[in-house]
Amino acid sequence: MTASTSASSPLTYRDAGVDIDAGDALVERIKPAAKRTMRPEVLAGIGGFGALFEISKKYHQPVLVSGTDGVGTKLKLAFQWNRHDTVGQDLVAMSVNDILVQGAEPLFFLDYFACGRLDVNTAATVVEGIARGCEIAGCALIGGETAEMPSMYPDGEYDLAGFAVGAVEKSQIIDGRSIRPGDVVLGLASSGAHSNGYSLIRKIIERAKPDLKMNMGGVPLADAVMAPTRIYVKPLLALIQALHVKGMAHITGGGLTENIPRVLPDHLTAIIDRKNWTLPPLFQWLQREGQVADAEMHRVFNCGIGMVVIVAEADAGVAMQLLAAAGESVYPIGCIEARGEGQAQTVVV
Repeated sequence: MTASTSASSPLTYRDAGVDIDAGDALVERIKPAAKRTMRPEVLAGIGGFGALFEISKKYHQPVLVSGTDGVGTKLKLAFQWNRHDTVGQDLVAMSVNDILVQGAEPLFFLDYFACGRLDVNTAATVVEGIARGCEIAGCALIGGETAEMPSMYPDGEYDLAGFAVGAVEKSQIIDGRSIRPGDVVLGLASSGAHSNGYSLIRKIIERAKPDLKMNMGGVPLADAVMAPTRIYVKPLLALIQALHVKGMAHITGGGLTENIPRVLPDHLTAIIDRKNWTLPPLFQWLQREGQVADAEMHRVFNCGIGMVVIVAEADAGVAMQLLAAAGESVYPIGCIEARGEGQAQTVVV
């Protein structure tokens, strides 16, 4: 074929790098996963231009709460280790846990999957994880977007983003205003590093060059690093119904020292006692191999505490019992005090 003939040949979208058939195949693959997450309020399913959701009549003055996030550079390890089955749950967890801290029940979730070339099997594995996260959180995977953009991403790589919408009764919004000196800070165990601090984790792994099968608290290091973010929705919604929760903080980027202050009035501080829980083996290894200072650990990683709940001292015992019965590992990690002049709003001692 001559160059002139080639230049005048008809072109298709597939010639340009976008495979519409692959996109259609993915939609069909993920429909059963999305169907498992449906709630009665969903009026339209996957495939339409927009998703319809009716707010339940159980709310008298519903306030919508929204949150959006991604998975960050944890994805680089997913690509490197060919581990795509957990990052979807990470994506859901980061948003639903965020809106949960204001007392919101997650209602629905939408995802955005972007890649250079669509691999249906990989994308389906990721979306299965998203659906699993939605099932754990009790919210509907109501829609999303798959974008195939040639030359935007290297082969084998993709990016993830998503957002959750929840609702809370206006009179029951949790905003931290009722927190007082003497209140107790409870910490709920994380499942690992969740989806934060992975640029540092990757740097430590690059330096240490570990055996990824080495034992890390009963699981291989690779499993510990890629463990999906814990979703706290159902146990904490039940706790909110049982007693007065004054404040909650999702321990994400910024760690303990920068997330707890987000729910505290300016005149208060949280004193966190590190002796009240054991630093999990993964974080011990990261600190040792990276020679990471304690202060840096506390402001980068969750250090084994993925969610903080603040309750009155009189309610702390019952709260711990209820959370433990719901399957959570919970520790009394600190207390609330009046804040001194120039004192940080969270002090880890």
